[in-house]
Amino acid sequence: MKIRTAIVFGGFSKEREISFAGGRTVYDNLNKALFEPVPLFVDSFGNFILLNWEFVYKGSIRDFYPPASHIPATSGEFQIYAESLGDLTLKEQEQLIDTLGVRIEPKEFKQYFDFAFLCLHGPYGEDGKVQELLQSVDIPYSGSGIEPSKIGIDKALQKQLMQAAGFASPDFFVIDRADWLKGKQHEYYEKAKSQIHFPCVIKASTQGSSIGVSIMNAANEAEFRKAVNKSFFIHEIDFNDWGKLNDWDKSEFIHSLSDIREGIGIPVKIGEVKIYHPADLIEYLNTHLNEGENLRIESLDADERVVVEGFIEGREFSCIVLQNEMGASGKAAIALPPTEIKKGKELFDYRSKYLPGLSRKITPIDLPDAQIEKIRSGCEKLFHHFKFDVYARIDGFIKADGTVFLNDPNTTSGMMPSSFFFHQAAEIGLNPSQFLTYIIRISLQQRLLDMPDNKAIPTLIQNLDVSIAREKSDARQKIKVAVMLGGFSSERHISVESGRNIYEKLSSSTKYQPIPVFLTGNEQEHLMYQIPINILLKDNADDIREKIDHYSIHPIIKKIIAESAELTEKYSQSGNLAKPQSLTYDSLATAVDAVFIALHGRPGEDGAVQKHLEKVGLPYNGSDAISSSITINKYETNELLRKNNQLVAAHMVVKEQDWKADTTKAIATILGKIKFPLIAKPVDDGCSSAVRKIKSETELVAFADLIFRKSEALDEAKAAILKVKPKEEFPIKTEFLVEELISKNGASHFLEITGGMLTSFDAQGNVCYEVFEPSEALSEGEVLSLEEKFLAGQGQNITPARFSKDTTARKLISQQVRSELEKAARLLNINGYARIDAFVRVFEQNRVEVIFIEVNSLPGMTPATCIFHQAAIDGLKPYDFIDGILKFAFQKFGKRELVN
Repeated sequence: MKIRTAIVFGGFSKEREISFAGGRTVYDNLNKALFEPVPLFVDSFGNFILLNWEFVYKGSIRDFYPPASHIPATSGEFQIYAESLGDLTLKEQEQLIDTLGVRIEPKEFKQYFDFAFLCLHGPYGEDGKVQELLQSVDIPYSGSGIEPSKIGIDKALQKQLMQAAGFASPDFFVIDRADWLKGKQHEYYEKAKSQIHFPCVIKASTQGSSIGVSIMNAANEAEFRKAVNKSFFIHEIDFNDWGKLNDWDKSEFIHSLSDIREGIGIPVKIGEVKIYHPADLIEYLNTHLNEGENLRIESLDADERVVVEGFIEGREFSCIVLQNEMGASGKAAIALPPTEIKKGKELFDYRSKYLPGLSRKITPIDLPDAQIEKIRSGCEKLFHHFKFDVYARIDGFIKADGTVFLNDPNTTSGMMPSSFFFHQAAEIGLNPSQFLTYIIRISLQQRLLDMPDNKAIPTLIQNLDVSIAREKSDARQKIKVAVMLGGFSSERHISVESGRNIYEKLSSSTKYQPIPVFLTGNEQEHLMYQIPINILLKDNADDIREKIDHYSIHPIIKKIIAESAELTEKYSQSGNLAKPQSLTYDSLATAVDAVFIALHGRPGEDGAVQKHLEKVGLPYNGSDAISSSITINKYETNELLRKNNQLVAAHMVVKEQDWKADTTKAIATILGKIKFPLIAKPVDDGCSSAVRKIKSETELVAFADLIFRKSEALDEAKAAILKVKPKEEFPIKTEFLVEELISKNGASHFLEITGGMLTSFDAQGNVCYEVFEPSEALSEGEVLSLEEKFLAGQGQNITPARFSKDTTARKLISQQVRSELEKAARLLNINGYARIDAFVRVFEQNRVEVIFIEVNSLPGMTPATCIFHQAAIDGLKPYDFIDGILKFAFQKFGKRELVN
């Protein structure tokens, strides 16, 4: 019997988007033969909602909550959470909830699930309160119990307890919010100078994900005040600063200020006045901020204490510690191999933690074995000292002299696909699905101690053990699918995210056996490797390539594998830690039944891989080599569409040789056809790579100089002109595309959309197109950024797109738009699946113009990508969508025996 497992995610903390993304990871990776996943969403008001499954696959909470129909029309296109609708009554909250699922009371939990897997972060997630609630209604849950969780949430309390117990600790003190606001700022600054010295770290006591954290490198009272205010989620603004901003800059400033991850969030209060919506905050400041005046803006969701501690000059690490179910090694807890976070003195911030390719995680940390063991034993000791249960993530630093400083132990780890939680478990041979099974099993065992009167837990454990043994001995023949990821384009890191997601969706199924295959090399030679799970879960494509090139199993990892052998024997499969195996297209054809190409850019979307697979007779997803060779090139794609009477932007290709031969002439040629502002971007890279809105010759020259450079290093001055973010991929090319900036042009409504589709064969063998409801893509900047597309909780897609407020008109417009998308797909001979980006102008009488931007023959398949939102409207879960893609490939290649 399957265990009905509630995945509890969302919440009202500033980390709710990471909780939401982690919950989706757990929902997808739970072994469907053992567990029945039940999504239990906690909203901004603390309601428990049995969430309709299709909302699990939205990119962010803001994509569905509040529902688009309840979002007030304001200038600035602010992306808001439900609490920005105001201080809603329970009845008003329930009106929102009715569009998502069913609100349930804790006393009803047992009707719907047997076990709660906690993915909540921050207050009411890691502080023992939800644990206490679950125990009160007799529901076993994952992770630590009530008292350890109270310690795990509170950095100030942790510091005090650790220092008292003799753990090495930097000097620190705690600032009380009430004292700070009573005017003791100078006193605390002097205390920091005399007791802590600089550099120092300032952080909110109960926040995670690096939210509310600052590093101060030098003494500066004004900057110290700003940093402490940031940790208290306070912002002070004066008339002169506000008065210098134009309307656009004011909107951008409030966008940033109201961001729960990097700003202070919203709702806020100014004095006794509460303000719920960003647009209302702008209006209030315009009205009430008088000359010579300062106003203090405070988040309603703020910490009461801030920790100021000495900066540790050392190497940063994170270590997962597991409670040992088996105990054969004699250890009650096992520290997994600690991971080093490779960075400089800059903060390991939200963006660096969660966007692929921006950080390097080295496992185990590159130190002598004795020092690694010192870290592990210290983490195990702290795990026991705080009486943590099941698992914990413990961060820390090791100094050059070998001193280990532990800090910020977490009783709920982030559960993104490549988080430390899964990353380190893979080193001992547990894939995400297997690791989650272990966590649930050991949690049930621990709850026997916490909840001795619960008579259901022994039965749940017994049934789970039987199911695990049966699943392990099940020898069903599965369809082998190579999931090809990586590549050598600027999109390689996103490709790894897409490939991992496909792997995880297929690995938890009863039909497919996914085999991860990493592709690297160059356009002349594709190098392919079958890789084990621990390499698949490395942080990014460059880490994977490095591990393949220098493969070895570290002695410490061998030791940990031996310590956990009984555990892994029960939960994992043989081959999970096999050495990377070099492949050719011929050998691949003998090893698998099909290939799912999760590559982006070149190779993959250009037809090169498809040609090789066609030669060896392997079915693959997506369009054929000829169609792919056209759609990879944005200029050729749009020229073909234009010649067939489809609307596209005026565009031209700028070649390096022409630019460098006579830059003045090249600029004149561009401006003779396309005026500023214009769009500049690579001809054949996607994922928003190097896409810029160019407003002047200075910016155009900077763009050309960067894209035509000869080395990877970026000219800092030119990068600053284009606002290139740290570690942002900016490819080197020999040509780039310039396009006119598409505008409203007299339309009554104007929006950017992205539309996905899936093809199938009818009874006569004709290709049929299922064009999904398009998504409306909202951008906070001038163009849709990489973060907005792929960073958890960063962007917003409204699905279906808001073509009209009138339901009948919306459907009519949607039908026209989808018809145009299908025409384009047929002209380009797209099949399998695809995503098409476009602008839509809506005129009077619902007349529509669709202006095409680009076509993606292998669209991103990361967990939050909007093609999954669109498929969900048609009743397709992500696995069903992927299964449909593969079924089409089997039929296309005449492999009908693999279809059912």
